[in-house]
Amino acid sequence: MWGYLSLLPAFLAFWATAGIWTVFSLAVANKAVNLTEGFPYISRCGNNPPQSCIFSQVLNLGAALAAWTCILRYHQLRDWGVGKWPNQLILWMGLLCALGTSIVGNFQEKNQRAMHLTGAFFAFFVGIFYFWLQVLLFWRMKSLPQPGAPWIGPLRLVLCSICTILTVAMVVLHTWSLRSASAACEWVVAMLLFILFGLFAVDFSGLHGCTLCLQPGPGSLSPPPASPVSLKVQL
Repeated sequence: MWGYLSLLPAFLAFWATAGIWTVFSLAVANKAVNLTEGFPYISRCGNNPPQSCIFSQVLNLGAALAAWTCILRYHQLRDWGVGKWPNQLILWMGLLCALGTSIVGNFQEKNQRAMHLTGAFFAFFVGIFYFWLQVLLFWRMKSLPQPGAPWIGPLRLVLCSICTILTVAMVVLHTWSLRSASAACEWVVAMLLFILFGLFAVDFSGLHGCTLCLQPGPGSLSPPPASPVSLKVQL
């Protein structure tokens, strides 16, 4: 039976997917975007209120869920014996992806274009790199556990490959002023990234809880105990 921690990435994928398509629907209903003029970028749908407010909230919560997912993944990989430096690199790439997602939601393109594009770079390019690192890690370390069906690993490889191809296509098509085609690539990449995060539910299926350990530092005001003590809080 799957533990409750597997619900975290699953809810992230559902929340983000439902959220941005809700923003798209509101933008079309409010005539903030005109589909007869072309298919819009995700950010353009979230430029104007009231959908901009929903867009910010969706991405802020999504970024928080993504950060927690990356932290749990870090501790899981550590427990599986992954080295400190590669594991920390993977963690920081995931956290940068989450930060970029929050920046995209809070700095609208029409108001803060430079910051918005910086956030988009972290969310898309660094996010794809994060999942490529996951694929590379499991390819190099054959001894790591492989939760779920045997096709989960190849599926991640295929999704990462499609994300990379479509991201390059998105940039090239935007440069060629084929904005509708570029926007369509952006939407597909976003959906695939949500799926990749959601697949962590399979990896977390064997986790039935986590524990927060508080360890007194050397400068603690309380006298040191005779033996090291951890204050454990079951989450």
